[in-house]
Amino acid sequence: MSAPAPPFLFAPDIERLPRPRLRTLQLERLQRVLAHAHANVRHYRDAFAAAGVAPGDVRQLEDLARFPFTVKGDLRDNYPFGMFAVPREQVVRLHASSGTTGKPTVVGYTKGDIDTWADIIARSLACAGARPGDVMHNALGYGLFTGGLGFHYGAERLGCTVTPMSGGQTERQIALIQDFGATVLNATPSYALNLAEAAERMGVDLASGPLRVGVFGAEPWSETMRAELDRRLGLKSIDSYGLSEVMGPGVAMECECRLGLHGWEDHFLFEIVHPETLEPMPMGEAGELVITTLTKQALPMIRYRTRDITRLSDAPCPCGRTHLRILRVTGRNDDMLIIRGVNVYPSQIEAVLVGFPGIAPHYQMVVARQGSLDHLTVEAEALAPRDEDSRQHLAYQVRHHLKTMIGVSCEVIVRLPGELPRSQGKAVRVRDLRKENG
Repeated sequence: MSAPAPPFLFAPDIERLPRPRLRTLQLERLQRVLAHAHANVRHYRDAFAAAGVAPGDVRQLEDLARFPFTVKGDLRDNYPFGMFAVPREQVVRLHASSGTTGKPTVVGYTKGDIDTWADIIARSLACAGARPGDVMHNALGYGLFTGGLGFHYGAERLGCTVTPMSGGQTERQIALIQDFGATVLNATPSYALNLAEAAERMGVDLASGPLRVGVFGAEPWSETMRAELDRRLGLKSIDSYGLSEVMGPGVAMECECRLGLHGWEDHFLFEIVHPETLEPMPMGEAGELVITTLTKQALPMIRYRTRDITRLSDAPCPCGRTHLRILRVTGRNDDMLIIRGVNVYPSQIEAVLVGFPGIAPHYQMVVARQGSLDHLTVEAEALAPRDEDSRQHLAYQVRHHLKTMIGVSCEVIVRLPGELPRSQGKAVRVRDLRKENG
């Protein structure tokens, strides 16, 4: 591996702003964005009126808790441009979700939004350890997905050389990582693992090359997956967080200490609420993350429910940044499975499987209805070819370990190497036969 890059800070002043000054800045921007949303978006005028609140009611940050939440359904109900706070002619770019469960959610950006986004991504990449002059191999999807273009513009703003590869063509990606001397890899963690596995099959040792930083996000992943990626790719895996409705990638990024993701509080206001009662939770308690945008022009989001389960920490970070940290996302409200009374997140299954002796880090969860109860089957993959008896014995060991560690009873099937589908972007970890069968 190449020598570590020299220390570098992209925005040291704002990243180290004392917390009282940071809260003052947040309040000023919150009051401004509430007035902007109320004046220009009918949905917010109606929602505020129904809740009996108005932008002028906010005198301190805690007053925001009186305002209604925004949910993904609100964007779908106002499809395509009903949530925009500027005339459509001022929107210079549109992104959208896949819309696999209904109408897609559409997000728009003014020229100012695009510039702000690039600045935030540049700051985030510097926080992760990227430096001007780095070669960033961008394997996130381009197009309507915000990941590819979001990181592309930010990396250029930082001064990196960008390879806009997108997903797929795995063998070619490996060749270009080598030929171009990539020092930063940007991908989903599942696709990064796919790259590592394919490189090993090709006899390519990426771990001994110049790759230094891996920026991975867009799906939940575990600490065991992080260790696997560090080892197999020879880099430092950094967690990235964002979502299209709020901005895209760049909402939060781990620093090189890897003690949680710094949420950029000059642009976003973060809350944790109880997933069921929706009441505010104290700092450090687990709950659902809620985000309010403070600087977006085209599509302000007021108290957007992310459905992500996590905790916040405002404890000092060794890096010196003062922005609070979002601790590792353990799952999503809508991803959680209840199997015979036990709550299970896919990331919990991953934490057991990755690194388990004889098991490759590829898995899928299949949920089906058996009588009146939900039944979970975990399909894993053997690390090397095995006969059927050996795989059944390995399946028994995995099943026992899942029961011991998570408390869930499930069936385990161990497949031969290569039998489970590989990710070309976001991994599909759960196949729900209850929905497929109506």
